[in-house]
Amino acid sequence: MGQKVHPRGFRLGISADWQATWFNEKQYSDYLIEDEAIRKAVKSAYYHAGISEIKIARSGKGVNVTIVTGRPGILIGKKGSEIKNIRNLIQSKVSKDRDIGISIEEVKTPELDAQLTAEFVAARIEKRASYKRTMKRSIQLAQKRGAQGVKIMVSGRINGAEIARTEWYREGRVPLQTLRAKVDYGFAVAKTKYGVLGIKVWIFTGDKMTAKSA
Repeated sequence: MGQKVHPRGFRLGISADWQATWFNEKQYSDYLIEDEAIRKAVKSAYYHAGISEIKIARSGKGVNVTIVTGRPGILIGKKGSEIKNIRNLIQSKVSKDRDIGISIEEVKTPELDAQLTAEFVAARIEKRASYKRTMKRSIQLAQKRGAQGVKIMVSGRINGAEIARTEWYREGRVPLQTLRAKVDYGFAVAKTKYGVLGIKVWIFTGDKMTAKSA
């Protein structure tokens, strides 16, 4: 088996940041379970809103959830009506004494967001669009927005083939072993009548300048 490291976890503290900014030694396991429940609930309920990531910060009994999305209007709703539904959803996944805070951040360039790109490719495949054309189009859009390198991989029973296989396209440079390289990673699943396809996306946007290199 191949020994692979998650691209984000590989670069934490160097060119990538944590999605959870808290630490509590005594209640670490409880908080970790709550975080996973929050992310799964919000992502499944608002998958169509194009959620890139969900950041969680804690202070005392407060839980501050920041949702990074490509479609903030869907999450905010008319006059902020949808925020109440999201707060109730999160409240049902944590202890009742928690104070929930919610903020919405917009993804300024969705074409450079690997998670949104992966979900776009998955959605197109589910609609029976050509996976090759979709992958190439996504790569071109990302490069037009300034990406220095893009790699997209599709795995599974592609086009209903009896034997699963993996196909990928890459344009530009995608340095997966360089820690200072800012490589965004995303994964999505396309559910077809022949089975499930996995889509992985890597987008390289440049090197992060450190104090020594500056």
